Amino acid sequence: MISFSAAVVGFVIFLGMLFLAIPVALSIFFTCFLAAVIYVGLPSLTTFGSTAWSTLNNFILTAIPLFILLGELLIKSSITDRMYNSLSKLITFLPGKLFHTNILASGLFASVSGSSVATTATIGTIAIPELSKRKYDERINLGSIAAGATLGILIPPSINMIIYGSMTNTSIGNLFIAGFIPGVLLMVLFMSYIIIRTKFNPSLAGESMGEYTLKEKFFMLLDLLPPLFIFLLVMGSIYLGYATPTESASMGVVGAFLLLLLYNRFSFKVLHEAFMSTVKVSSMIIFIMLCAQFFNFIIGMLGLPKVLVEQISLMTTNKYILLITLIVFYMILGCFLETLSMMIATVPIIIPLILFYEIDPVWFGIFFVLIMQISLITPPVGMNLYVLQGLREKGKITDVIYGSLPFVLIMVLLIILIIIFPEIALWLPNRIGF
Repeated sequence: MISFSAAVVGFVIFLGMLFLAIPVALSIFFTCFLAAVIYVGLPSLTTFGSTAWSTLNNFILTAIPLFILLGELLIKSSITDRMYNSLSKLITFLPGKLFHTNILASGLFASVSGSSVATTATIGTIAIPELSKRKYDERINLGSIAAGATLGILIPPSINMIIYGSMTNTSIGNLFIAGFIPGVLLMVLFMSYIIIRTKFNPSLAGESMGEYTLKEKFFMLLDLLPPLFIFLLVMGSIYLGYATPTESASMGVVGAFLLLLLYNRFSFKVLHEAFMSTVKVSSMIIFIMLCAQFFNFIIGMLGLPKVLVEQISLMTTNKYILLITLIVFYMILGCFLETLSMMIATVPIIIPLILFYEIDPVWFGIFFVLIMQISLITPPVGMNLYVLQGLREKGKITDVIYGSLPFVLIMVLLIILIIIFPEIALWLPNRIGF
């Protein structure tokens, strides 16, 4: 059985390879290779083939490329521009105006695409020049886009939840349902912060916007119907028991394809771009998952989960201390690793601890995804920060970081709330779960 110190050394080697810009999948595999050769023996490497087959021969993994393709088609269909323009005119009564449009548009788009980075790029392309032209506060603008886009991995459907569910044998349907209330609550908290800031300092919200009649606002609602249609098609089919997450993803792709035709955006060039992007992203994710499953097998052979449980249980038997420790651990780790790497590298080690402390795996999935959200907007590796900075014509990335900081604190507040009130995440799954 491997010692705790040897496990720490192995983890440091893994982090070191990531800092040297070695791809995540290869870093995981090479760490496993070293552990297998030193502690188990070369014959253990022959199991990689069977591990690869058992990992890839999983119907649920088909949902990953389908949801990625769904997001790509929605970006090509131009519904994001229409949705953003409609929301900007519908919520002029709220203090903060277009700041709320960033949050709501990000939440709506993220809820049908499941991708945080895609949401950041899409909404940022529209919002940055628009709010700059109207002299809105730049930092709050950038922070609201970066934070709003993180809703994509909490509000269902979420690719991160699919990966977590497949790695832990947790119902993905229950994870999707569990993420809905925390996702909406987080959106409300973001908007509440904006209202408070702009109430005390109205100049942050820039120039005033024109007023619109009820008739005009009614017609603006029509542009919100396509993303709502996709969301209801995908999530409604799951909640009503008509489809699995994979089948619902395929229905969403068909719906997005119909929107391409409806908005006259269909072309073989558009399809080719969407398919190529889907292949690249899906291949990366699935290859990482493949190496992670081999990693899971090796650490099981070495008895690392058992060692970790024994060491931590000697330090504390209080699950709340464990959760606080995990928050600190992941917030530090999130400063150096991107979301997918952090999730895949640590879930196989953490889950035995969760089961030992009798923590609900569905609840932990939401807790875990919330921490993943924070890592998307914390430097130096927060992906959303760099995507936004890349969209700007000038300015320093520190503006994006400072603008995102209040939203990070709001996410920490929500994590504390779901620890104190676990029903925030579990109420819906307990009522209509699978």
